[in-house]
Amino acid sequence: MKPLDVKKFKRDLTTLLERLKNKYKVNSEELDKIKEKLIKLYTKGLVKINHSALELLCAHNLLKMGYKVNVEHKLSEDLICDVYGLKGDGALIIEIETGFVPPEYALEPLIYNKARIVSKIARYSAYAAKFSLGTPPNNLLPISAIFQKPPRYRTQDEVMSLKNLCDLYYTKPPITIEQLRNAKLHSIFILDIDNCNVYEIDLESYIQRVSTTSFLESL
Repeated sequence: MKPLDVKKFKRDLTTLLERLKNKYKVNSEELDKIKEKLIKLYTKGLVKINHSALELLCAHNLLKMGYKVNVEHKLSEDLICDVYGLKGDGALIIEIETGFVPPEYALEPLIYNKARIVSKIARYSAYAAKFSLGTPPNNLLPISAIFQKPPRYRTQDEVMSLKNLCDLYYTKPPITIEQLRNAKLHSIFILDIDNCNVYEIDLESYIQRVSTTSFLESL
């Protein structure tokens, strides 16, 4: 395992924070707290820089939107979300996806990532009024179109198809039919680290524009 480079981690997050300060003239007190929390978690080997940088950018965007924000927020004994925002109209959870695939699934990255995303929507969305995914612009999320439908319009066959998909990788604990039927996905946040920009896209538009399935079918 590669040794931790705490100095570089601090330097990278500090550089990103300075970019945000210079571009948006923000009060960085809350962002400083988030940065320090991420550094502390890094020293314990619990986070990595690419993911943490996206969390910091995402947190900054939610702070601009009037949310109180926390990162690596504990939802239950065995579930921690990436970014948690809270304001008057309720909580928003954002889970960040970079497209990482473990070596053991190198020959099935699309199936693995689709199952991973379905499982995250099913597990996390019950804990907030709104649930979104965040991803860098270089990553395409293979999102099932079933999440465009309200729960009452999801057929048993559709739900079971996702259940069978999740069961390929997630059995301890398994994703339940009830979780899948009631899961919700509000939007996608595009996290542009290079330019310190964040764009929120509604689910229907995202699926229409960058669906991996549509892309493959067009080849």
